[in-house]
Amino acid sequence: MSDVRLSSPQGKWILLTTVLGSSMAMLDSTVVNVALPRIGEDLDADLAALQWTVNAYMLTLAGLILLGGSLGDRYGRRKVFVVGVVWFAAASLLCGLAPNAGVLIAARALQGVGGALLTPGSLALIQASFHPDDRGRAVGLWSGFGGIGAAVGPFLGGWLVDGPGWRWVFLLNVPVALLCAPIAVRHVPESGDGRVHSRFDVLGAVLGALALAFVTYALIEARQGSLAVVVAAVAGVAAAVAFVVVEKRRPDPMMPLDIFASKQFTAVNLVTLCVYAAFGGFFFLAALQLQVVSGYSALGAGTALLPTTALMLLFSARSGALADRIGPRIPLTAGPLLCAAGMLLMLRVGEDASYLADVLPALLVLGLGMVGLVAPLTATVLASVDVGRAGLASGVNNAAARAAGLIAVAALPLVAGMGEEAYRSPGAFDDAFGRAMTVCAGLLVLGAGVAFATVRTLPPDCVRPECLHHGSVMAPPLEGQRARKRLA
Repeated sequence: MSDVRLSSPQGKWILLTTVLGSSMAMLDSTVVNVALPRIGEDLDADLAALQWTVNAYMLTLAGLILLGGSLGDRYGRRKVFVVGVVWFAAASLLCGLAPNAGVLIAARALQGVGGALLTPGSLALIQASFHPDDRGRAVGLWSGFGGIGAAVGPFLGGWLVDGPGWRWVFLLNVPVALLCAPIAVRHVPESGDGRVHSRFDVLGAVLGALALAFVTYALIEARQGSLAVVVAAVAGVAAAVAFVVVEKRRPDPMMPLDIFASKQFTAVNLVTLCVYAAFGGFFFLAALQLQVVSGYSALGAGTALLPTTALMLLFSARSGALADRIGPRIPLTAGPLLCAAGMLLMLRVGEDASYLADVLPALLVLGLGMVGLVAPLTATVLASVDVGRAGLASGVNNAAARAAGLIAVAALPLVAGMGEEAYRSPGAFDDAFGRAMTVCAGLLVLGAGVAFATVRTLPPDCVRPECLHHGSVMAPPLEGQRARKRLA
């Protein structure tokens, strides 16, 4: 552990490099959605290829993020963070140079590996490096700047797509990494956990990733009705069962199943699955709807989606304070219901939709719902387990949210009846989009029902700044793996 002060030059360098690193991974979770129509046009890709462009990244990130945190604890958080940054940059370069959809999808999967290495480490480095008196403010600044990056992401992505081209959505990561990695090597102190001596649960990580991969393949390719789809579905279920068996029997599992002995933890993760499945499906399809049906440019679509993240940045702290006073049950019930109303309002967004009359009201209602639920959800997750397992609980919750978004992007087009060429036909896409928004609203109502029926205990004061100043719309904030003490 170190005692770096935030006001020192080293403290500012540490904050800069961790913000840069985490922002790369956070941006790539959102900006690519805006670029999808142009990617499909340039690479002659069908809807399934666009789904894989999003899901290949989410698949490896969700499947390996818990392992990434463990690697940092064992081998050094700075070392693993730098490896993740360099890996992410190399994969981004490959994405930017991809000659066809197949190479792009493979490169996106590699990007997710890099994201799984650097995402847990960025916050853990701050919590391990700074003096206790400065740690809370440093995490707040890290989370706030990261949230600003998430808010700017769709706008930046749209500007790049309409300007130099969609490839620069990926190529921009390369100079950022070239700045980030040397700063980390020079200015960030190494840290780890000397108590970690157990073996890595590589088998568990592989089985979890395979289960997600097979199920995702089966859902995306289900329109084909081939034998391969059936085999993939069966293999996915078998891998999931094997994952549970392995995690139950291993002495040092990646995801100890006894953490689900807490009924509150299990219930809140069910809420997480519902709401983040809806969010993942919404942000994947909304960017396409605005461009394919409503005729927005990539920049216009990216700018249109800004209000949701902006509201989270502005009002999450107040939401967390309100949940401290009244408890999490009401926010976790009302928040998803507001989000459901916002998605139903998106049914008004069709051809020649007015931004002020049709798009903005839906996004404002959706954003207010997200404000109401994200901070209380994270606080309740952390309060539902022993303090010593807060990092594990947060990691499981974050991975669950990403997996939910992954499955939603794979399943929603199928459930909504979108054909492989639907995004090239405004009328067909508009009809399917309406059905998909109804499904998303249903998931959110289900999440609200689970929260109302099961959430009871009050969380402690949510003073964790990563909870109160969070800007990502794709996953809840991630607690440092070894940050066990309450931040002041």
